[in-house]
Amino acid sequence: MEKKAERSIRILMVVENCPYSRDPRVRKEAAALVASGHKVAIICPADTNNRRFDLKGVTLHEFPIWKSTRTVIGYLVEYVYAMLAISVLTFSVWVRAGFDVIHIANPPDCVVLLLAAYKLIGKTLIYDQHDISPELYAAKFGRNKWFSRLLLELERHSYRSADHVIVTNESYKEHAMRRGALSESKITVVRNGPDLADLRISEGDIELRRKSPNIIAFAGVTGIQDGLDGLCSALHHLRYRLGVTEFLCIVLGDGDGLASAKSLARELQIEGNMWFAGWVADPKEYAAYIATADICVAPDPFNSYNDRSTFLKIMEYMAARKPIVGFDLRETRVSAQDAALYARAGDNEDFAQKIAALIANPELRHRMGIRGAARVQEKLAWQYSIPGLMRVYGELTGASFAVVGRPVSPAP
Repeated sequence: MEKKAERSIRILMVVENCPYSRDPRVRKEAAALVASGHKVAIICPADTNNRRFDLKGVTLHEFPIWKSTRTVIGYLVEYVYAMLAISVLTFSVWVRAGFDVIHIANPPDCVVLLLAAYKLIGKTLIYDQHDISPELYAAKFGRNKWFSRLLLELERHSYRSADHVIVTNESYKEHAMRRGALSESKITVVRNGPDLADLRISEGDIELRRKSPNIIAFAGVTGIQDGLDGLCSALHHLRYRLGVTEFLCIVLGDGDGLASAKSLARELQIEGNMWFAGWVADPKEYAAYIATADICVAPDPFNSYNDRSTFLKIMEYMAARKPIVGFDLRETRVSAQDAALYARAGDNEDFAQKIAALIANPELRHRMGIRGAARVQEKLAWQYSIPGLMRVYGELTGASFAVVGRPVSPAP
């Protein structure tokens, strides 16, 4: 039996851009900290669909989400409103229950600017960089000199104000050392990865299997920067240029780019080959859909944001033993290695050709799937990230943060 912490640390995690029910990284971090014997409270937007997860000892303090237009002005209004809500809730938690550590996830980076004042009364501040915001903004809206400069300043402030910085991969670590002028000792890589205790191999979905002999799956947030437009173009080429007509691409997710992707699918006359299933909150249903797929895709286009970012969906595909087609991105290669075929950056026709090659070669699909699952099991599962997270907390607080549980193999 694992030894629990002798001194309980009170941790306040703050998330602006995502409800607890839709942020697997925050849920896994919180669960690991609670399992180690500490108290975790989370401030985040409320889930508008009232989806609930087992909180496992976590206390939620939610604020109503602001439904803004997905424009620069819309985001600014959203952030101003969210900062006010977070300020009030943070003060309320401090007065009523107290906290020792504030663990802030970005985006946006202005949350650190808002809450850094609590360091003056002895609170420890951890900056958990989920995204590199200047590059994310450029991927969504293009480059704006004034706004990019503002985002860079906010990022620098976040780096320098934090007692420790957590990042998701080595690319982000290099970024923090170069652009934030941080020493390596102040940065810890805590990778994203699937929790193999939750993501078991499913038998698949019988009804989905009946729809087509070739099932292609995309899973995740469908933002403007996530490449659904390119995927539609690739699927058009697959059907009308390469002559592969018997396939169905299921899109599991929602976001800013979903409406335009649906419209483009109709325009390209591939709506009969696509099924937009929406966000799938039930883990068992999600696992069944992925298990049914023959090929999984990551159409995120090459840009300075996507090239440096780790996508959880890649490792979820791998854990489910699925071959992947993606564009040739640095961190996608780091994660998938030979579990994926890589199309040339910006070449949707090459992307389609890679899909066609996998459709025609079941044996290759099987080999790639086995290699991907082994890599997740041996190195990339979330359980391998927990020790780094615990070390950060232990060094900052002087308390015991035991690692509870061990890596779990996927069910056969």
